[in-house]
Amino acid sequence: MRNDELKGLAAAPISWGVCEVPGWGTQLEPDRVLDDARRLGFTAIEAGPPEFLATDIARARAQLDRAHLLLIGGFVAVVLHDPADRPASLAAVERQTERLRQLGAEVLVLAPALAHQGYDAPARLDRSAWRELFAGLDDVAAIAERGGLGLTVHPHFGTAIETADEIERFLEGCEIALCLDTGHAALGGADPADLAGRAGSRVRHVHLKDVDLTLAERVRRREISYIDGVKRGLFVPLGRGAARIDSVLAALEPRYRGWYVLEQDIALDAAALVDPAVSVRESLDYVRARV
Repeated sequence: MRNDELKGLAAAPISWGVCEVPGWGTQLEPDRVLDDARRLGFTAIEAGPPEFLATDIARARAQLDRAHLLLIGGFVAVVLHDPADRPASLAAVERQTERLRQLGAEVLVLAPALAHQGYDAPARLDRSAWRELFAGLDDVAAIAERGGLGLTVHPHFGTAIETADEIERFLEGCEIALCLDTGHAALGGADPADLAGRAGSRVRHVHLKDVDLTLAERVRRREISYIDGVKRGLFVPLGRGAARIDSVLAALEPRYRGWYVLEQDIALDAAALVDPAVSVRESLDYVRARV
C-alpha cells in the first residue's frame, strides 16, 4: 500500500447506498458522498453507477476536483454468456470504458451478470455458456486495453461467477485479473484469505467488505433475497464479520500494489436517518491500524 496519506485506500459510492439497481433505496446526492469521502481523508473513489456523477465529462471532473478526489475506476455488470446479448453488452462496456478513460481511471471492474438488472437470478451456467462467457471476457479485455484500462473480473453474488467453484473455474479458464471482493467471496462460500493467497498476482484490485455470517447463509440458501439481506445488514463494518479481513490483508501484503476499496454495500431508508459515514469511518480506522 502507498504510504502517503490514504492514497492506497479508496471509497465507493455504494458505501453510501448509491447503486444502479432499481428500487435499491434512497440515493444520496453526489456532493454529499464526495464531501463525506474527502472529509474522512480519502483521496480516491470509484465511479459508482453511470448516473451518479454528471453525464457531462467536464462537469464530472469538476465534481471530483472540488472534492480533491481521484477517480480510480468503475464497476459495470453486463451479460456476456448469451451471444444474443453480447453486442449490446459490449457496446455498454465501450461507453463506460470511454467515460472512465476521460475521467482518468485506471481499472474497469466487471461482473458477468446473469440478468440485466438485479442480483437474484439463481441460474448457473452450463459448459457451453462458460465458453461463451470466456469469449465475451476476451472481447471486454480488448475494449479495456484500447481504452488504457486494466480489466478485473469481480465475482459477485447473483452473477455467473458466484460460488467458490465458479471462482476456481474462472481462474483456471483464463488469465484475466481478479477483483477480490472479500464480502462477495465469503457470501458465495469461498474463503477470502485462502483465495487471496492462491490467486497471488492475479489480484489486481480489492474491494474490502465484511459479511454477517447468519444473514449470508440465509441469502446463500435463497431464503431471503440479496437486496433484503443488504437491507437487513448483510455487510458490516470491517472486522465485525466472517470475511477474515485480517488474514486477507496478511495474505496480500506486502506484494500487493493495487487499491484497497472500502466498499460496504448498504441500502438506505429515507426514514431511518442513518449516517453512512459512521460505518465507513469504522472500516477505515480498522484498515489503517493494520496495513
